[in-house]
This record gives sequence, structure tokens and C-alpha cells, in this order.
Amino acid sequence: MRFYDRIDAGKQLAAALQIKDADNSVVLALPRGGIPLGIVIAEQYHLPFDMIMSKKIGHPYHSEYAIGAVSEKGEPILNRLVTDHLDPEWINKEVIRLRKAMESRRNKYSQVLSQQPIKDKTVFLVDDGIATGLTIQAAIAAVKKQKAKEIIVAVPVIPQDTYYELLSLVDQVVALDIPVVFLGAVGAYYTHFPQVEDKQVIESLKSFSQTD
Repeated sequence: MRFYDRIDAGKQLAAALQIKDADNSVVLALPRGGIPLGIVIAEQYHLPFDMIMSKKIGHPYHSEYAIGAVSEKGEPILNRLVTDHLDPEWINKEVIRLRKAMESRRNKYSQVLSQQPIKDKTVFLVDDGIATGLTIQAAIAAVKKQKAKEIIVAVPVIPQDTYYELLSLVDQVVALDIPVVFLGAVGAYYTHFPQVEDKQVIESLKSFSQTD
């Protein structure tokens, strides 16, 4: 399955979700790519919207290779087969650096986005796609720490092995495409997949808050 862009993917995902309990639900999107989809879903079902920060921890000698992930809250998710052979002090410093970057981004968006309480709520975790699953696992851990009642991961595309891995961590995974053979990058499933800039996010959040 191919999506034209993130808005198209968000509309298809919103149609697939068929959310019933809107009064007790909240949409949390992973920035920046998940925000356009999350806003589409929140607008369609008139749900409160927020983001949840989660960043990949890259290998010290090959930053594109993910060895873990860390969220704003909760313990880092680490690939122990790799990280057990790395300097623990470097990992701790990297976690601190990434959390500072997330705090900075949260502050940047704070004027147009209010943090939503999620205790005892059904949380829809939304992203524009999942590859390894590390960043979404860090987000899941953070949501669990905040005592959400139910966690539903909603994404356009996710590899089959990652899909089954996440099923053991959350209540439900809603995905439009679950390929057995993953094309290697989420962007391969989109016709138009530009990087989402902070300016675009802020404008989208302003529009959402005005129509909410």
C-alpha cells in the first residue's frame, strides 16, 4: 500500500480507527512526522491532542544505526546486544542530551499546545510509520508510566515482525499495511514524504487550536 502524503495517511487511518469512546480518549502523536496524522484523527473525532517526544539513540560510530530510544519520561529502551558493549557513561550522556533537545522542542510548541492528562484515558499513539519500533516502544513506556487505561498504536505502515512485537506491549495495534518484507524506510510507502519542519508543526497546531 502506498500513501500520497501524511494527510492522506491520516485520513485513511482515521477511517480505520472508528473511535467510539471519544469522551475518554486522547491522541498523542510522535513529532514531527506523526503530528499531521494525529491532527487529522483528533479533528475527525473531536479528541484532545498532544504530542509525546521520543528520540532514537544512534550508535556512537554510526548515528543512523539505532541502538535504542528515549522519551521525555520513562526509562530508555536499549538494544542490549549492542549497548552492553558500549561505554555506559556515553549512553547516559546521550540520554541527557536527547532529553534536553526534547525539552527544547516541547518549549517551542508550548504556546500552541497544552499538555493533556492521560491517566485513566484511552491513548492513541500515532506516527507516520514504524520501522524498528524502538522510538514507539520508548513512547509506550512513557504512557504506561502515566497510568493510561488503554494504549492503541495507530500507524499507516509497520513491518510484520515489529507489529507482533508491539502487540505484546499494548492493547491494540491498528495498521493499514503490515508488510512481511519491509522496504527499509517508512518514506518508501509514501509518494510525497518531505521532512516536517518546526514551522509547519506550529502552524498546524495553531489551526487545530482555533478549530477545536
